[in-house]
Amino acid sequence: MRERFDAYGEYDDAPSYNIAPSQPVLSIRQEPSSPRRSFSTMRWGLIPSWAKDPTIGFRTINARSETVTTMPSFREPFKSQRCLIPADGFYEWVRNGKSKQPYCFEVGDGDLFAFAGLWDRWTDPRGEVVESCTILTTTPNALLADIHDRMPAILRPDDYDLWLSPTAQNTESALRLLSPYTGPMRRYPVSTRVNQVQNDDADCAKPVELEVPAQSQLFG
Repeated sequence: MRERFDAYGEYDDAPSYNIAPSQPVLSIRQEPSSPRRSFSTMRWGLIPSWAKDPTIGFRTINARSETVTTMPSFREPFKSQRCLIPADGFYEWVRNGKSKQPYCFEVGDGDLFAFAGLWDRWTDPRGEVVESCTILTTTPNALLADIHDRMPAILRPDDYDLWLSPTAQNTESALRLLSPYTGPMRRYPVSTRVNQVQNDDADCAKPVELEVPAQSQLFG
């Protein structure tokens, strides 16, 4: 992680296979006072600094790239509080009758990659500071288009510097990075165990064989 993202600091390196909204996620950011990238653990679901209570975070786990510069929750963080959210996979679901079949999506051969994220600080009535984040989304690429009408914005390593720079006020340049990912990706069905948030182990991300062909599940 440190070598791939050129970041420093301590973090919990225990793997997570099924992260849900409001749970902690690892992020990478760059403060204005330091040219170095650092690891931070944040709550997934951005709580704006002006929020009256933290429940808004359940509605802000994602931010649409098309409206990020105008939505009150995201427009200020987008200017100078951008972050990377590292991962090696993510899930999307296909509805099949009354059930939902999850699929895991990976970049390359299960490589580490980074979502484009935003973060903010909120202070609760007791004075406790909560740092939280959201993942940017964009239109889907060909691999996702038949499953979902959105996909998380995945950044290329060459774009990390521009995305993380807290002093880069040219939001147009940052917006151009939020396009559908065009690099190599793969997808495969996984167990419906991932549909229950209490399940968080390696079996959640293991490939499974479906009882009917995948194309029938997607288009039937």
